[in-house]
Amino acid sequence: MIFVGGLPFATRSSSTSQGKNILLALLENPILVSASNSFKAIPERKFSVPEDSTLERSKWVYIFQREYATVDPAVVEFVGTDEATTCVGIVIRSRRNGMTSVAHMDSPKIVEMGISQMLSQLVDGLETEFDVHLIGGFEEVSLQHAKGSTESEAQAEFGDHSFPLCTKIVQTLWAREEKFHIQTICVLGHNTGRDSNGNAYPLFNGFVVQTASGNIIPASFDTSTRCPDEIVRRIRVSASYEDTSWNGKLIETYDSATDQFKIAPCSWTRHQYYAALSLLHYSDSEILSICSTSPTAEGPDFVDNLKRQWNYLIEHPHWTETFLKNQPRVFERTTEGRWRRC
Repeated sequence: MIFVGGLPFATRSSSTSQGKNILLALLENPILVSASNSFKAIPERKFSVPEDSTLERSKWVYIFQREYATVDPAVVEFVGTDEATTCVGIVIRSRRNGMTSVAHMDSPKIVEMGISQMLSQLVDGLETEFDVHLIGGFEEVSLQHAKGSTESEAQAEFGDHSFPLCTKIVQTLWAREEKFHIQTICVLGHNTGRDSNGNAYPLFNGFVVQTASGNIIPASFDTSTRCPDEIVRRIRVSASYEDTSWNGKLIETYDSATDQFKIAPCSWTRHQYYAALSLLHYSDSEILSICSTSPTAEGPDFVDNLKRQWNYLIEHPHWTETFLKNQPRVFERTTEGRWRRC
C-alpha cells in the first residue's frame, strides 16, 4: 500500500497500465512535487576522507550498483550511494526504530525480490509502516505524452531504462501489504537537466541518508569513500548477470548485526576475461558507447573505473582466487573508521 501525506494514495488505473498510472500520478502529486523541490535545494555533500578529517571518525556504509544494505542508526551515521544515471536509489526506513535499508536498483527484474530482501531485515512483526524515498533515473526522452500510452508503449517511447524501473518499483510497493509512506520521488522529470547540446542528464547521481533523523541529502563520493573492496564489488555487478545464483536478487554486502562488510561470493566466467582483454583495446569514447546505458551522462571516472575492473579480471581470471573456498570477503571497521580485511 502507498500513502502520501498520511493518506492512502488512490489513482484510476487499469490492470494493463496500473504501474504507469501510479507513477505518473505520484510524479504530479503536489506534496511530492514540493518534497522533490526541497530535496533539489539542498547543497550536495561531497564525501572524501582525505579532505574531511571528521568523516574518518564518522561511520558510513557505501552501496554500489545492484547492492543493498540495511543499517542500524545506533551504529551507522550515514548510508548512501552514487554513480546512478538510469539506475534508481530506494530508501526504506522503519518508522518505529529508524532501521534503514538502501538499494541501488538497475533493472526491473530485481525489484520484487530486491524489495523483499530489504524488508526481510526491517519487518519484525511489530511494525509494517515505512518511509520511502526514490532518487535517481532521468527522462531519456520526455514523459509529457505518456498519459495517452500503455505501459509497453511508454517504455518504447520514453526509454528502456529509468521509466520501466521506476514503474516496477511503485507497482511493487502498491501491491504489497505493508504501508509505504512516499516522502521523496525525485526521479525522471524531477531529476533531469539538459546540457548545451540538448542531451539529458540526471541532476543528482547520489545521496546519503542521515540515519538518526532519516533526512536525505544529495551526495557524491570519491574512491576513498567507495569502500571497502571497491574493484571486487564493481566486478560483481556485471558478473552477477551470468551467475545464476543472483538471478532476480540484489547483491548482499553488509551485515548490520556485526557492522561488517561481508562481500558475498559471485563467480565470473572466461567470457568476462576475454571481454576484458578485448575492451581494453577500444578508445574511451567507444567504451562509453559500448558499456553505458547513458554515455553522455556518465561521470568523468567511468571509463577509468571500467579499465581497473578489466585489469583485475585479467590478473585474476578465476573467481575462486578472489573468493577462497566460496566464502565471503569480510571487512571490519577500525577504531579510525576505516575498513580492514579480516
